[in-house]
Amino acid sequence: MSVASPALEQRLEQHRSELTGYCYRMLGSPFEAEDAVQDTFLRAWRGYDRFEGRAAFRSWLYRIATNVCFDMLNGRSRRARPMDFGGASEPVESSLNIPEVSWLEPIPTSMVTAETDPAELAVQRETIRLAFVAALQHLPARQRAALILCEVLRWKAGEVAELLETSVASVNSALQRARATIDERDISTTDAIAPMDPEQRELLARYVDAFQRYDVEALTSVIREDATQSMPPFDLWLSGRDDILTWFFGPGAGCTGSKLIPVETANGQVAFGQYKPSESGSGYDPWALQVLEFVDGKVAEFTFFLSTERLFPLFGLPPRLEA
Repeated sequence: MSVASPALEQRLEQHRSELTGYCYRMLGSPFEAEDAVQDTFLRAWRGYDRFEGRAAFRSWLYRIATNVCFDMLNGRSRRARPMDFGGASEPVESSLNIPEVSWLEPIPTSMVTAETDPAELAVQRETIRLAFVAALQHLPARQRAALILCEVLRWKAGEVAELLETSVASVNSALQRARATIDERDISTTDAIAPMDPEQRELLARYVDAFQRYDVEALTSVIREDATQSMPPFDLWLSGRDDILTWFFGPGAGCTGSKLIPVETANGQVAFGQYKPSESGSGYDPWALQVLEFVDGKVAEFTFFLSTERLFPLFGLPPRLEA
């Protein structure tokens, strides 16, 4: 085994990105996805002597990863977004509540996408969007796995049936129920952001300028009238540009003077690290990872992830900015 170990390690690493994407879609957390992949590799390492090539190596790994995810999901509540808990909030400070919920967490796109042709890359990005991954969390674990394997990874029903140790009819039935649930979530289509073109760069420059100046007219021009905003771990979410701007210039006025630092895309969408002026009077303190979705050249959704201690290191953002 020791002779084969370096070769096996290299063979496992070739599948890290796609397995991380699979586990992230299953679990809704980049940190849990990383743990699941590490557990998958450990189980594969320990069981490699018994593998003996009876199945394709990739299929064998996915079988292990699926069982790891099932174990992690067993008895656990699903990861959610604020929109999962009812109607939109009023743009007032009293709407801020922190419930006992496991929130959906963003992931750097590069962790879950491999170099591939543009069409396949577009599918990978679309299927890690926050709205899509959140919709997946509404599915029972086996339906979730079947849908991801068939619809995202394009496995055949027979291959999925073998992996899940069930019949093709059962897989097709699970797929039908899963698709119905996903359709009920009514996931909107948003603009593809990457690779960036000059028009998209100009749009982002206008947004950054408007936000950093906290200019109400400029912000109005870059936000859609039907835009939404959420701020995990608070359950507050807002619907409509008027309410969002009421929040920005009311309870959210402390964001005036913020700095935005671009990072690589999160979940296939534009992301920034937001730093607010420090109450110490010097420099800027971390406030949120902003993940934005665009439709027709305007911001259609803001998600401000406030768990900066967890997320900023993941996205390579500094702990604070000096003046």
